Amino acid sequence: MEKLFMNIIQPSNFVGMTDILLDENNDMAIVDGDFVIGRSDEQNQHLIIASNKGEWKAHPEVGVGIQNMLNSDEYTEILIEIKKQLQYDGMLIKNVSYGNDGKLIVDGEYR
Repeated sequence: MEKLFMNIIQPSNFVGMTDILLDENNDMAIVDGDFVIGRSDEQNQHLIIASNKGEWKAHPEVGVGIQNMLNSDEYTEILIEIKKQLQYDGMLIKNVSYGNDGKLIVDGEYR
């Protein structure tokens, strides 16, 4: 899965979700023989946006499939789907947009 570039805007006092972290190849990060545990908000968002519907066995309705949408002129539909999927994952979304540099900006936080 290709790593997506996006900015996540969250309050400075936000604690976040904790999970096993992945490395740059989307393999489990391991240091000194142990899994790396840490804040996983951005990682979870990347996975939801990059994965296609049906790739998550327990939740087949989850996934945006952004790679399939990149050549689409329907930017609004893409942003709506991203917002919907992140809300389904428990995020409170204020806004999802593209920045001037073309990066995806997600303004939200997990409940």
